[in-house]
Amino acid sequence: MSATVLEARNINKHFRVPVDYHVLKDISFRVQQGEFVSVMGKSGCGKSTLLYILSTMDTNYEGELFLNGEKLSGKSGNELSIVRNAHIGFVFQFHYLLPEFTVLENVMLPARKLGKKTNEEIEHDAMEKLKLLNIGDKAKKLAVRISGGEKQRVAIARALINNPAILMCDEPTGNLDSQNSDNVFNLFRRLANEKKISLLVVTHDHDFANRTDRIIEMADGKIVK
Repeated sequence: MSATVLEARNINKHFRVPVDYHVLKDISFRVQQGEFVSVMGKSGCGKSTLLYILSTMDTNYEGELFLNGEKLSGKSGNELSIVRNAHIGFVFQFHYLLPEFTVLENVMLPARKLGKKTNEEIEHDAMEKLKLLNIGDKAKKLAVRISGGEKQRVAIARALINNPAILMCDEPTGNLDSQNSDNVFNLFRRLANEKKISLLVVTHDHDFANRTDRIIEMADGKIVK
């Protein structure tokens, strides 16, 4: 039996302005170590709102959130920032790379922020992540000089630099063609199977979701399946 990496218990979220809107309703589920889970549902059902709560970037909610058995609900912003940087990798639909930095420098940034390794160790780790994603040869290129598919792989390498327990992704293939979407899926599958990293991916892509271990389907702020 795999260990539980992420657990949400009775998560509720309201938007209070201009009127009260109950956007997430009693959300409870777990993600196990090495499990590859997708979250689906129509636009506006609360998928991305849930992901921002699970990633600790939104703390204005009711309920309890646990990562590796540690309760995160109620922690300070500084405490959550440390947890997030050390244990949670995040990949967005848009890569958010710094164009004036090289590929290698972009990947190194979260590890430099964490401050637990020397610059030489961080550079070595960043190169290993780029090689894992088959873009080691792009390390010295400026981020603005590589293709869209390569940029998304750099964003994934950056999310992996601190060896997170879980990778959370918001529409990571939304801007990619079918070939690059397949590449990203295959990378995620390898990370789950070989590195035992848990993955929680919000997606509209049914083909992508149907190949994951489990689909959490949302509607009107609830988990319906």
